[in-house]
Amino acid sequence: MLPHYRSVTFQGRQNGRDIVHMAATRSGIPISWVSEFDADRTALELRFEHLTKWTKGMRVIWTLTPTRDGTRVEIIHDLQFRVAALQWLAEPIIGGFFIEHVANKTLQTFKALLEQQSADRAAQADR
Repeated sequence: MLPHYRSVTFQGRQNGRDIVHMAATRSGIPISWVSEFDADRTALELRFEHLTKWTKGMRVIWTLTPTRDGTRVEIIHDLQFRVAALQWLAEPIIGGFFIEHVANKTLQTFKALLEQQSADRAAQADR
């Protein structure tokens, strides 16, 4: 479903949360990480905590908010780079170049897929 992702692999459970290995590309550059993942159906949130690589410790929350026109999806990344002296360099590279790019591609792809599904259902209802 997400052409910029190479794979998402379930690796097991830890502390009541799923552990997933995620691999994507950013303009042909392979990136990967391992995250704890859980879905809060009551709050309509998907929560990740990165366990490895440059983004270790980053918390990511996908918030899904129903609206009268559909659903608003917001992705929040909370990354405190572990080496404070290099944060000025890491933030634009890791945050801007990699994280924002992959998150925007993910949102754009989900939007296109969901809009196509909605259009397909409407077309079937008109038959």
